[in-house]
Amino acid sequence: MAAELVKRGQNVIIATGTASGKSLAYLVPAVTEIFSGGTVLYLTPTKALAADQLRALRKLRLTQVRAATYDGDTPPEERRWVRQNANYVLTNPDMLHRSILPRHSSWSSFWRRLRLVVVDECHGYRGVFGSHVAQILRRLRRVAARYGSSPVFLLASATASDPAAAGVRLTGLEMAEVTTDASPRGSTTFALWEPPLTDLRGESGAPVRRTATAEAADLLADLVIEDVRTLAFVRSRRAAETVALTARRTLEEVEALLDAGPAPYGEYAEGVPEEVSGPDEGQAFGDAGGGAAVGASGGPGGAPVGAAGGALAEGGGRGWSSAEAAETGEAPETGVGGRTDRGGGRLADRVAAYRAGYLADDRRVLEKALRSGELTGLATTNALELGVDVSGLDAVLIAGWPGTRASLWQQAGRAGRAGQDALAVLIARDDPLDTYIVHHPEAVFGRPVEAIVLDPDNPYVLAPHLCAAAAEIPLTEDDLEIFGPAARGVLDDLVSRGLLRRRPTGWFWTSRDHAADLADIRGSGGAPVQVVEASTGRLLGTVDEPSAHTMVHAGAVYLHQSETFVVDVLDLDAGVALVTAAEPDYATFARDVTDIRVMESLRSRPFGPGTLHFGSVEVTRQVVSYLKRRTQTGEVLGEEPLDLPPRTLCTRAVWWTLPTPALADLVKPGQAADLGGAAHAAEHASIGLLPLFATCDRWDIGGVSTELHPDTGLLTVFVYDGHDGGAGFAERGYARASDWLTATREAIASCECERGCPSCIQSPKCGNGNEPLDKAGAIRLLDILLST
Repeated sequence: MAAELVKRGQNVIIATGTASGKSLAYLVPAVTEIFSGGTVLYLTPTKALAADQLRALRKLRLTQVRAATYDGDTPPEERRWVRQNANYVLTNPDMLHRSILPRHSSWSSFWRRLRLVVVDECHGYRGVFGSHVAQILRRLRRVAARYGSSPVFLLASATASDPAAAGVRLTGLEMAEVTTDASPRGSTTFALWEPPLTDLRGESGAPVRRTATAEAADLLADLVIEDVRTLAFVRSRRAAETVALTARRTLEEVEALLDAGPAPYGEYAEGVPEEVSGPDEGQAFGDAGGGAAVGASGGPGGAPVGAAGGALAEGGGRGWSSAEAAETGEAPETGVGGRTDRGGGRLADRVAAYRAGYLADDRRVLEKALRSGELTGLATTNALELGVDVSGLDAVLIAGWPGTRASLWQQAGRAGRAGQDALAVLIARDDPLDTYIVHHPEAVFGRPVEAIVLDPDNPYVLAPHLCAAAAEIPLTEDDLEIFGPAARGVLDDLVSRGLLRRRPTGWFWTSRDHAADLADIRGSGGAPVQVVEASTGRLLGTVDEPSAHTMVHAGAVYLHQSETFVVDVLDLDAGVALVTAAEPDYATFARDVTDIRVMESLRSRPFGPGTLHFGSVEVTRQVVSYLKRRTQTGEVLGEEPLDLPPRTLCTRAVWWTLPTPALADLVKPGQAADLGGAAHAAEHASIGLLPLFATCDRWDIGGVSTELHPDTGLLTVFVYDGHDGGAGFAERGYARASDWLTATREAIASCECERGCPSCIQSPKCGNGNEPLDKAGAIRLLDILLST
């Protein structure tokens, strides 16, 4: 159907599940256009997916298709050949923004014949990054028109809510949608796994759970022993390295014990480190202990496919753990997939890490080893979430909620692509959202995925792209329609600031600087801060200026590829952070304090006895300290003060107020209530839960709460977008406030702790040291707000 729509010249978005044939759906019209003399531009968020698609194209052995990648890994000597000869170019938004569009005259032959633009995995273009990509695609349309072409856009997405509307927001063009998915799949057993509480204590004596990465490492080792080809998705580069390293150490210990023969009953527990601990701790598939909640589903919105019992037998194998090997001296005969033909060599050599930052050749070697079965377990960031075709995977571990239901199903869908049954495990982090999900599986299973939230008209996004567009080709009145209704006002502001010059024929970029440098499409703006190794002068990388306050402050632990560094000094004036190589056993978390001022309430409505608002705010944030937390256990090691300047942010927020009479019900006979602590706790938890409804990360948003705010004169709780001009997250919270705040209340109430912990009301970035907080008061406060 998609190919037929493209043939008619209609833009189309395909929104179906993983392994549903989307690649074939865009390859058919792409090859057809090339055979008729046209060219095709393929956009993907990641280099891994581009390399995978190139491999698939070359397998077709079509001599007329001259396909090539054009990204940061492309050698300079190959780039000229690609520009002059390739008719199927695979690239990413970054390269399009910084190289292809600014140097469009070097691609003149390609532009004149451009017939089709494929935007793959477009559900990943959300928030501020998605808004930047939307403007890049508008610039692409304008450059193509300059050379006389008007390409059709074919977008491919995981299952999404209202995909046609998302396609319109992303491209600015009318869009047909294809959502029917008739592809066959095996069943997927899905487990929701909550790590157990430990004896360790965090801030204010709060209990600490075993970390999701430690659980993932143990489960990965168990699955590798059973010869189950597994991806373990984690949320950071450091975590990918840590999970792989810990799993390898566990497997080395197990092999040593297997080589030594069976141990006397009861003796192995003292001779095996924590990483090989037994099923009583809820770390192996032999027992669903540790508070593991389990269920099963066939995919997003699908009905359950069967109950997943404690042993997860539906995955294909009996419950078995690395600790069992230590006791019996025997390995299982079959794995989850029932296969015994893979493997060979040392178990530890069958586990590796994969993440951005590796050299291109290293990434390709790892991808090939995983496809061939040489690797059984791979710990990865979301670099392998998107459509890289690795058929034959049996299981996926997901260490922490990945941000959206779309990402959850995308990651889970990496397993079972060959049609076999599969296993997926979501391992909860010590976080309010993860806690809510493991106790409320109905929030995930049988629910539609989220809408793609982006705001192309955000002036802080639009302005630099108008400058880039003017540098590419001077802007005219006719161009304003492409960039949307906000363009004229933003152009007037750019002229007043001297960034553009207005002439009778249009708007011109007159600076010698590169206009594309004004837009940091994956960052938060500001001049980049260079991260430099103090002893050698080696440039390790860059961090955008706003993020530097939290990522490379003095004392921060900074990870570059496989190396760990500690920041010695951050010099914001010079734009440099000096670091020294080190191997600390802890991670660092910056903490800030925030003031907020209401600029304008754009919308408001009654909400229970209070009022709900959405509008513009000015936020002043200052990083004041950082927390050191042991990597493996989550134990808090201490807090160190920092002296950094405050930063001001003009953004959008959602906030709710309660009048004083309504708060009378907060205090019940015999129960003391801390009003500020209750509001503070509700704020923390609501920040943690908003990503379930607004396709964002908790680090994309912030909050402020106060018993009496000077601008409202009432108890007020704010949640704001952490990006200049807003990113659409707070607006989504306003639209879904009832569901969002109800889920917030349930997350707090369902947590098993007594007075509050990181799983419910404590925040890792709270500059007030998570004081005051009142868990019971927060529940009563939200009950009042949600009452009708």
